Amino acid sequence: MVAASDAMVATLHQTLASCSKSIEAGDYNNSEELIAELVNFLNSISDSLVSRERENEDPEKIAVEILTQIHQYIASPAVKQEVIDALAFELPKAVARFACVSTKCLEIAEDLVYWFIQRCSPRDMLSILCEAIGSPNELFTVPGYFIPLLGGLSKVLVLIQRRHYQQVKSAVPVILNVLKTMCSTSDDEDTDHEKLFHRAIGIAYSIRSICVNLEGEDKKKLRALLGLYVLQIMALASFGIPSDILKCLSVVVELSDFLQHCELSYVGLITGCEVDTIYKLVVEDDSKDGMDCFSQAKLGAALAVIWGYKASEVGTAAKADLPVVIMELQGNWARRCEAIGMLKYIFSCANLPWELKQHGIRFLLRVLDGIVSHSHDDHVDYSVYMPTFYTSLQAVEMVIMYAPDSALRKDAFSAFKKVLADIPISLRFDVLRALLKNSDSSSMIGILLDCVKEEMRMGKIERNSSADAVLNSKVSQSTGFWNPSVLELVEVVLRPPKGGPPSLPQSSDAVLSALNLYRFILITESSGNSNSTGILSKGKLQKAYNEWFLPLRTLVTGTMAESQKDYDNLACDTICALNPVELVLYRCIELVEMKLKQL
Repeated sequence: MVAASDAMVATLHQTLASCSKSIEAGDYNNSEELIAELVNFLNSISDSLVSRERENEDPEKIAVEILTQIHQYIASPAVKQEVIDALAFELPKAVARFACVSTKCLEIAEDLVYWFIQRCSPRDMLSILCEAIGSPNELFTVPGYFIPLLGGLSKVLVLIQRRHYQQVKSAVPVILNVLKTMCSTSDDEDTDHEKLFHRAIGIAYSIRSICVNLEGEDKKKLRALLGLYVLQIMALASFGIPSDILKCLSVVVELSDFLQHCELSYVGLITGCEVDTIYKLVVEDDSKDGMDCFSQAKLGAALAVIWGYKASEVGTAAKADLPVVIMELQGNWARRCEAIGMLKYIFSCANLPWELKQHGIRFLLRVLDGIVSHSHDDHVDYSVYMPTFYTSLQAVEMVIMYAPDSALRKDAFSAFKKVLADIPISLRFDVLRALLKNSDSSSMIGILLDCVKEEMRMGKIERNSSADAVLNSKVSQSTGFWNPSVLELVEVVLRPPKGGPPSLPQSSDAVLSALNLYRFILITESSGNSNSTGILSKGKLQKAYNEWFLPLRTLVTGTMAESQKDYDNLACDTICALNPVELVLYRCIELVEMKLKQL
């Protein structure tokens, strides 16, 4: 093992000496070949050490020896600056590969990178480091490789003398793309991810120190860029640091300390308005040159507030008064709507820990529970808010359906109903209809139909509670649910757009809710001597009878008959699911037949 190590050191010194001699002689073609030979030699060693091919040798000892020899050679006063400049284009990347061997090797590799930064042109080193970060070998796509390079970037950025904003803007996408890649490969046993994020935060400190010395438009734009950078890292850290969620708390606290410097407030973050403002400052044209690296900045903005709600030290670092933020949202419908739209990024993020989604739901409930009234201006066109409410409630649906904890599912459903109640009545029906028509979950469709039924029941109570006939009429019209369109929702389930009756027993939840809704409307319209939904017209009754109920009856009786022939668990489950459907179906048929006889 000693002989092999000595041979590697001898080859290393020989190759370095050849490179120096060729560079000093001005033989650039030959020097490029020799430097490439040096890099290939170093890469072959790092490959074998990281892949543990040298079974009978100590990888750390070999790596430390190689790195130490490189450091001693380039630090020698005898080595000229032009040699160091030439080696700087390739050695930082080769050295960073050795950092993957052990923690000690990582520290030595960082020192070597820092040494090059001190001796070479900052602008050259910025390009060199960005290139090394952006093009790792597949074997070295691990935090250990990137940590010394990111640490080097934090040092070199503050040494740049001109065009600070442009230089930082070119480096930020490289950094964020690496963090995003690392988040997709993290595992519970890896402890280097937290170090990686702290190095990225070190770059944020460097950007902030640059901002202090700038003035005018460049300062404003660099501060906006820093804000987006911090928010993107906030999102990535929230699901990119493995194991216990508390491990990323220190990262979040550090990130929150930047918010005030970037002029980002909790109100501006949770409503998204300040995120839009800084994004427009950074992305000045339609090309969005490399700025898709900020794709999760809005998720980070929402998480910044939810982390503050979860942990008081985060709010303290952000210098935010969360109770004041909540009160402002409770008292301003438009801002509350924007906040609901921002929270959807949390609820719909598949990689985010459920604990953070739970805090997001609790924050939403805290806001909605404190609303005094749901008054809306009849002269305002609320249809512009339709996409926000639709996508937000879709995200809450995901928590209702997939949360592993029953208490969280219950809270999510409570939040769903409270958000629904906060939607203007003129828009509420359209939102529910859009959700229902675009859902492929029978259980969720059933829940949505039950919500429609409850809205109609409350509308009826509200209408009946008024003694003024004119006011009654206005209330009836304002509810938005007692109209012919509601029967379309029943038809979507009982006679799906693709044709034929619904699939049973898979769609039994949706079918049962649709039948119950139809029965409720028919009985209510009959007893109230009204026909606002059109359900009592002969054509609608015949359509329901012939196109919905009779085909469904054939399907239900046939499926149950087949199931009764078997005695396995699946057959029993099918019968149990269809029993209530059969009961309500026959009641609907009976009611329709009675009405048709009266016409």
